[in-house]
Amino acid sequence: TWVVVRDPLPAGATALGAGLGGDSSVLAPLAGAPLALSPTWQERSPEAWQAYFEYAPQGRWTLQYRVRLNNAGTFSVPPSRVDALYAPGLFAALPNEALTVLP
Repeated sequence: TWVVVRDPLPAGATALGAGLGGDSSVLAPLAGAPLALSPTWQERSPEAWQAYFEYAPQGRWTLQYRVRLNNAGTFSVPPSRVDALYAPGLFAALPNEALTVLP
């Protein structure tokens, strides 16, 4: 029943929302209403944003999180993955398009 979503971040990017001093209090109201599907746990690393769900419904759903992009350029990132945490053979991967950040 546990599902983990792993979304890779471009080089130099930071996933916001941990409440650290670098998070913008000005952007906080833009986060929107609480999602119907909220993660049980989130991890933010320099390489990826990961969200763990105790239960995820079958079908399509969308997640949102904020990222600060610190460098200009065009970035290619690996596919985003959704894994069944206790069934390693069950997973899905979605390719990501190249991301362009203008100066």
